[in-house]
Formats: sequence, C-alpha cells, structure tokens
Amino acid sequence: MKKGTLKQILLITDGCSNKGEDPAATAALAHQQGITVNVIGILEDDQTEQPEGLEEVEEVALSGGGVSQIVYKKSLSQTVQMVTKQAMTQTLQGFVNQELQQILGPNQTMDELEPEKRGEIMEVVEELGETCDLEVLVLVDTSASMHDKIPTVKEALIDLSISLNARIGRNRYSVFTFPDRRKDIKQILDWSPKLDSISAIFPKLTSGGITPTGPALREAMYQFGKKSLLRSFNDEDEPPIEEAWY
Repeated sequence: MKKGTLKQILLITDGCSNKGEDPAATAALAHQQGITVNVIGILEDDQTEQPEGLEEVEEVALSGGGVSQIVYKKSLSQTVQMVTKQAMTQTLQGFVNQELQQILGPNQTMDELEPEKRGEIMEVVEELGETCDLEVLVLVDTSASMHDKIPTVKEALIDLSISLNARIGRNRYSVFTFPDRRKDIKQILDWSPKLDSISAIFPKLTSGGITPTGPALREAMYQFGKKSLLRSFNDEDEPPIEEAWY
C-alpha cells in the first residue's frame, strides 16, 4: 500500500447552523473529495439537556464520513484527540476494505475475514495510522454563544498537537474561524506542523453573529486545493503532496 495523506476537517461548534446551505450536504461533498469531516459539539459543564441544535452534529459527521461527539467543555481536550485518531482509523479501514473488495470480490470486508487474518490487517491499519501524513483543518465556530468556550478550544488544540507529535508521519494543521464580517471563514493559522502559535492568536478572537456552518465547510474544503496549488508554485524543493487515499 502506498503512503498517502489523510485529510480532515474538524468542526468545533455549540449549536445549529442558521444561515446558508445545508451543512450535511456540504460535508458529503467534502467526503467525495477525499476529506473527512469530524464534528464536536460542546455543552456547558452545568448543562443538563442537549440543545436541539446539536442534533446537527451527528448528521454532518455521518454525511462527511467522519466521527461526531457531544462533549462537556471540561472534557474537550481528550475528545479532540480521540475524534481525530478515531477518524484516522475509520478512514484507513474504509480504504483497506476497498482494497480487499478489489482483490477478493465486491462483498468482502475485514469483518468477514477469519480472526487471524483480520488481526494482521488491523496491524497494517495501525502502522499506516502512525506513518501516513495527516492534514487537519480546524474550523471553530465563534458565534456569540461560543464566547466562554474559546479558551478551552485553544487548550484542546494545543494538546492535540502535542499528542500527535510522536507519530512518524508528517502532521500539518490550519485553523479557521467563522463567521467573519467579510468572508465565510477567517484564517487564524496557515498550514503549520504545530499548533503552539495559536496561544498568541486566540485571546484576540472576537465572538458574535450567526452560524453559517454550510458555507464555512464549503470554503474550508477549498483550502486543501488552494494549499496544494500554492505549494506546487512555491515549494519546488519539497516533494509533492501525495494523493488522498479515500
């Protein structure tokens, strides 16, 4: 199996989109382009009932081929790490299943193999999870209701960067927020191997406005293509980015 690049959008929000296109449909389009969409919905620590708006979290992740999780603010850091890693494994398993079907027939999946063979394949999946390149675009909802959650999001993203540092494969992150006064999303951090630098950026973020999740996801999806195009012009000394697997 060739080495490739796993591409993820990680959407962090606390409510339902209320402007623009259907975010689930946009997530499905991103998935068709080889980008997994994961969604984390944040609850306040003293919140006892799940708001109706967070029902959208599961729907968007399902359409985007990703993982979703509703979490209390205090547990956000562990959840961000878990969702990112779980989505990597899920994507790799899907890729392996596609390979198996090409070799053994259209109805063959890992679950149908004998335990010993299935174990061997899972070892390959785990190894690929450590060695593949990973690109995560973090899309943070900064609408009015997210104001008190922004510091927790910052800490969670720094912890994510630290937890993935031990991987052999290259990690690259970018951070965007929405809504923005002029555009659907605003770039906070350009593609970087570490998220440490966001410590200086997040305290300056302002929150407010509506939640145009669909348009924000669409613009986030375009950022992967823009990055590849810019690199082809500017980074002649670097090897080209491999094609996404999925």
